[in-house]
Amino acid sequence: MTRTGTPNPIDPFSLLTREDKWFLGNGEGVLFAPPFPVWLNAPGFWDEASIFQYAFAPVFTVAILDEDGAEIELTALSRRWTPAEVIVDYRLSNGMTATEVRTVQPGGVFASEWRIRAFRRARIHLVAWTAQPAEELVAGSVEWNGALTFARTLHDADGIPWMMNAELACTAGAASWSAVLGERVPSQPHWRQTPFVEQWHAGGLASVVKMREPAADALLFAAVHRDVTLDGESASATFAMRIAPEDPDDRETLPRAPAPQAFTLGGASRRRLREQLEHAPAFRCADPYLETYYAYRWYGLGLNAIEPAGNCYSHPALTEGIGRLHRLSASSVECHVRELRWLDPGRAAGVLRSFFSEQRDDGSLPALIYPNHVLGSDYGTANWASAVLALEATAPHSALTRELYPQMEAFGAWLTRTLDPDATGLLDARGGVADSTRASTKSVAATVYAYQLWRALQQTALDAGNHVDAARWAQMAERTAVAARGTMWDVDRLMFFDVDVASGRRSSVALATGFYPFLTDIAELEHVEAMERALLDPRRFWTPFPVPSCAIDEPTFSATSELVSTSSDLECSGRVRPFTNSHLVEALACASRLLPRLRPRATELLRRFVHMLFHDGDLKRPNCHEHYNPYTGHASVHRGTDDHQHSWVNDLIMQYIIGIRPHASGITIDPFPAGLEFAEVVNVHVRGRALSVIVEADNVRATVDGTVLETTIGDPLEIAD
Repeated sequence: MTRTGTPNPIDPFSLLTREDKWFLGNGEGVLFAPPFPVWLNAPGFWDEASIFQYAFAPVFTVAILDEDGAEIELTALSRRWTPAEVIVDYRLSNGMTATEVRTVQPGGVFASEWRIRAFRRARIHLVAWTAQPAEELVAGSVEWNGALTFARTLHDADGIPWMMNAELACTAGAASWSAVLGERVPSQPHWRQTPFVEQWHAGGLASVVKMREPAADALLFAAVHRDVTLDGESASATFAMRIAPEDPDDRETLPRAPAPQAFTLGGASRRRLREQLEHAPAFRCADPYLETYYAYRWYGLGLNAIEPAGNCYSHPALTEGIGRLHRLSASSVECHVRELRWLDPGRAAGVLRSFFSEQRDDGSLPALIYPNHVLGSDYGTANWASAVLALEATAPHSALTRELYPQMEAFGAWLTRTLDPDATGLLDARGGVADSTRASTKSVAATVYAYQLWRALQQTALDAGNHVDAARWAQMAERTAVAARGTMWDVDRLMFFDVDVASGRRSSVALATGFYPFLTDIAELEHVEAMERALLDPRRFWTPFPVPSCAIDEPTFSATSELVSTSSDLECSGRVRPFTNSHLVEALACASRLLPRLRPRATELLRRFVHMLFHDGDLKRPNCHEHYNPYTGHASVHRGTDDHQHSWVNDLIMQYIIGIRPHASGITIDPFPAGLEFAEVVNVHVRGRALSVIVEADNVRATVDGTVLETTIGDPLEIAD
């Protein structure tokens, strides 16, 4: 082997900088990610922010005035995005130029930093302002205390209210300020539409709060102002709005006048991102799509996972530790646990604790958890049970698994009681405490998830020395496996199928979820050989961008993005779901234990799956939308939702491209054939070991705690604890 260098730490700026993205977050569930933005070229954040899924709009914008108070028009010349910031360059109508750096900082702070450049002496005014709907304001909340503060009650899509405190400030101190009620005008970031145009006097605002009883047809106009003088050099100013849920114990405000320091908030964002990524295993390989997407996935996880932020949010689910999500669902839990186990197992454990903290008294788990309330009567199974075992294998947490065992057990009892009342071993397609009628279908996916739960409970009970419970869960798992093989398997159509509860007949529609049993030992050799013919058939599932949610010869198949408003629509359509494809890469890999020739097909699917996650194959434009066209790879951009975190990618790269697979008694290093010239990773910490692995053609070299071990692809290295 000739490669001796080691990968550099991930550089998100060289890999991910682009011009067509705008998402910003602070790792605390506070985002600037409007799905259909209109005002990206206007200063500040006029399109809506998301505060734990509550839309807050507008945030604020910035106007620039000349010495006499006349507006100076700005024209955006360029806009570029990194995971840390959005940078916009402007040309001013008076010949000056300016650069704005937008960031979202910890504590719910939306910041706009300005640097103005001029070639002659000039005095200008910068004004940050907002226009808030008066009917949503909390009476008596508007005041000046070094910042303009107000409270506003927001409502989410389900009408659940939550009060937010907001503060608009100039971080170095405002020269003047004002808050007044004005007539409702269209929500546009135009200075000319504010009452401040007429109220500007003697080089500033009136520095007053003028309020009366809010009316439905009124807006609160609030502004803070700072003047700067340029003398052939640049000048700077920074404005910010802090938005946070009401908490009477946390009245901390924005910093008023920090001591002069040689840093910017944009620089702080970049440093924070680098610090987060320096702990991630550094990866590079001959496939630039894998290499780029690996870095992009860490960005996506950081955007959606909540970091510790003190006790500044009132809901208990946001104050009990790290690894929180701004929105929890069963499928996002699985994604985050699988991915985060390679970065920080403690954060992965925090995700599980968050999920189980919302378990109901009857043992059920909600399908969706918002920080301010719980939604969904559907059971929250997904594949999180196997993710629990994956986390345990990576960094043994016997205390965690034993801690969660009673809750997992309670959920298992609820599953059998509610979704399999006839004790068939097969699970209903949906259910929950709010359902008034029995579901009509026994679901392959739900049955596989339940089977994985039984096996997880069996393993946890064994680890605790509880052989009685272990035997009980093993018996339930075997009952489910036998029932699935006998009832759901169709020998002629080479797949597992959902089953109608009333008639006992298998469904006529071939769904990609019919391959989920291959994630487990439910599937035996005869099933695997048949699955190979069905899944890899271009006339059924192996499309140019595999794998569609249903076979292409089904009447429900449609490659284009017609109405798919629910998960059921997606499952029966021909769209390609990242969520499903993560499962299918894993299913092929698991099936290869019985049929080794499937090993290169698993990595082929992984690489084709990842290549799809780039707009038009452009390496500078990675994405993760909800679904894709199986023939063109076109993403569901029309949905407005990018960085969807229900699939996992880095976990698959680590397991099958690099080949690191931890288990209960040690670590197996066994890369699958991937047709790559090289792939390598360093800084991996698994089961108390420090690892690096280089795969070059068919040669594999692993360094384990400083000891170098060599082998070839197909001849695994076994590292015992």
